[in-house]
Amino acid sequence: MTIHDLPAVNATLNGLSAILLTLGFINIKRGNKTAHGNCMVAAFCTSVVFLGCYLTYHGYLAVVLHEGPTRFLHPAWFRPVYLTILLTHTVLAIVIVPLILITLWRARKERFESHKKIARWTLPLWLYVSVTGVVIYWLLYVKFPQS
Repeated sequence: MTIHDLPAVNATLNGLSAILLTLGFINIKRGNKTAHGNCMVAAFCTSVVFLGCYLTYHGYLAVVLHEGPTRFLHPAWFRPVYLTILLTHTVLAIVIVPLILITLWRARKERFESHKKIARWTLPLWLYVSVTGVVIYWLLYVKFPQS
């Protein structure tokens, strides 16, 4: 494995996070609090590993290779769509971090009513960020490879 494999690893981690979030949601709807908690903690851990890999990849590109991130240039007609997805993904990826931490903290402290109130916002935003992470990878490296 090389540094250039990390985008695929990151997409896999995002996809796994989305699956774990969905399983966590299903489990809480079924009343299985233990499985819910396990899935959500696993989704959090997966997201932390993703962040480490993401920062490693982009840091290596910048510091060692003196390159910027891969730019989406073609097809030109799709670039505005891609950039819209990327922009919403990036902004929400920043916004979601404190929401995740607050949501997990409230669950840890067994403040379940306040946990549920914020989780109603945290889950869909976290899912959006995870799924669009996979979509961005697919668009940039599979559907429209930028070389």
